[in-house]
Amino acid sequence: MAPTQEQVTAALATVIDPEIRRPITDLGMVKSVDIAPDGAVRVGIYLTVSGCPLKDTIRRDVTTSVSNLDGVTGVEVELDVMSTEQRKALQTKLRGNRGPEKEIPFNQPGSLTRVFAVASGKGGVGKSSVTVNLAASMAANGLKVGIVDADIYGHSVPRMLGASERPTKVEDMIMPPVAHDIKVISVGMFKPEGNTPVVWRGPMLDRALHQFLADVYWGDLDILLLDLPPGTGDIAISVAQRLPSAELLVVTTPQMAAAEVAERAGSIAAQTHQQIAGVIENMAWLPCPHCDERISVFGEGGGQTVADALTRTLGARVPLLGQVPIDLRLREGGDEGKPLVLTDPDSPAAMELDKIAGALSKRSSSIKGLQLGLAPTRH
Repeated sequence: MAPTQEQVTAALATVIDPEIRRPITDLGMVKSVDIAPDGAVRVGIYLTVSGCPLKDTIRRDVTTSVSNLDGVTGVEVELDVMSTEQRKALQTKLRGNRGPEKEIPFNQPGSLTRVFAVASGKGGVGKSSVTVNLAASMAANGLKVGIVDADIYGHSVPRMLGASERPTKVEDMIMPPVAHDIKVISVGMFKPEGNTPVVWRGPMLDRALHQFLADVYWGDLDILLLDLPPGTGDIAISVAQRLPSAELLVVTTPQMAAAEVAERAGSIAAQTHQQIAGVIENMAWLPCPHCDERISVFGEGGGQTVADALTRTLGARVPLLGQVPIDLRLREGGDEGKPLVLTDPDSPAAMELDKIAGALSKRSSSIKGLQLGLAPTRH
């Protein structure tokens, strides 16, 4: 017996759009369903844009989901493209029926997304590696995670995540690529082929950050991580203005020279009135390959020094969240687009990063900043 229309529709509801991460039935992507008496099913699917880079994935998932129904003898998927009106309707739906205005969703009342801006005083401390592995750990534990590669000049997150797809535009919304269940956006995804540099001044950097936050469809994220450029320049100031609720994560290495610079990067919070979630000491020690000793290649104590100094400066406790040891596999995983926490979760560095990610994932019980929906009673 051929399947019913309801059964085919229910099967299609299990197909998740690979970019928007919602069922295709909710997005108005199902154009038609025709069922022949012999069980042959023809499904019409609307793609959001012509030349959708993931159309083969959608075709495969639709075919698989319908083929699994009893009575189906064959599945044919016909692809079409949404009209301008359909795309505008989809855009409005994704923005919660608030219309096409460009606003940063993480600043809206009731937003439950926790935003971390990962900062460092200088380059070369492994800030991007830490960011990517924290995101991968959080996503592996079931959280909805996104990364903004805000290091415009030194963007490296797409390579570290193995995110090779380009973003897709739906009207004036941008669908971010997904890698390891992490949504990611970077200026490197919009550049022409080749390793050409980005030569922008302050206002262009601020505009790019705003587009990454407002024009990209992030959906309902639990965590958003921003990989900031080193220092306290334009992007750090823009983040404080565009995302006043973002918490800073300061990454340093143990040596005092790096710790002093990291302290300056964290002290910006005193001027911008941001909170600091904590300090992460990277490259804390090297396990001796011949014994159980720890080799302090870059000295000791820098992370705790930064945490203590920022505690004094801000008048609130800034914790040292963890000390990540040196591991060649951490660097190799970054080059290959395979985060260490996924490829070798039992390694000391991965276990420390997992511990830090777990601590950051615990939502505060504070109600500060949340709208409670209370109103005075009229007598």
